[in-house]
Amino acid sequence: MSDVKSIEPLALQVQGLSYSYGEGRIVLSGIEFNVAHGERVAVVGPSGAGKSTLLMHLNGLLPDRLPDDSERASVVVSNIAVRKSSVAEVRRLVGFVFQDPDDQLFCPTVREDVGFGPLNLKLPREEVFQRIAHSLDQVGLAGFENRSTLQLSTGERKRVCLAGVLACQPSVLVLDEPFANLDPRARRSLVDILREFAGAQVIATHDLDFVVELCDRVIILDDGEIRADGSVRDVLSDGVLIAKHGLEVPWRLRTEG
Repeated sequence: MSDVKSIEPLALQVQGLSYSYGEGRIVLSGIEFNVAHGERVAVVGPSGAGKSTLLMHLNGLLPDRLPDDSERASVVVSNIAVRKSSVAEVRRLVGFVFQDPDDQLFCPTVREDVGFGPLNLKLPREEVFQRIAHSLDQVGLAGFENRSTLQLSTGERKRVCLAGVLACQPSVLVLDEPFANLDPRARRSLVDILREFAGAQVIATHDLDFVVELCDRVIILDDGEIRADGSVRDVLSDGVLIAKHGLEVPWRLRTEG
């Protein structure tokens, strides 16, 4: 069978994606959606809906289930099918920011953490240093190069994670609960940073007010299936629809008009 095709260029194409863990529990069932270049798409739903598992498929973070070259690929990134043979190239295109910074930060200093990805891309050291400085400036942490990551606040640590991803210059950002455990100032700072990113974004979050503020489109995922996919205001203002999936109309939409 042929891979997913599209006449118009797309950042991401997902078609017929299903996944179950070893014990047979189905986590994702027949997931299908596309993301255009520059589009910001939120994935929302109750805990256990399959949001994190879906995100991990978008850059091959579940290697045990990657198809080989003879199998049909369910995920395509910029016309590259996500397979065992292409996963390294896909991960250069799709930057993944984990919910917990401890899952992503492992070097003693900010400079080493942010530079880890570019160094592994075999870039010249001068370009690596330029990318470190530029990405830290993008996230408002210029001058933090020599800081220990262990001595930063949660918000600063999340921004270091994002800087490390941005330093690899991906075309797609995938973020798992980026606003969790942040104070209001840190949340505002992160929204401003994400607005400046020109590529596509897929954001799993429980913070629906920030979905209204930041995203173009929202997908409701529940029990491993897509239950709604449309504009943020159309979907999240439908109180009956979202109540079925453990959500509430965001405060921003309740107070409009």
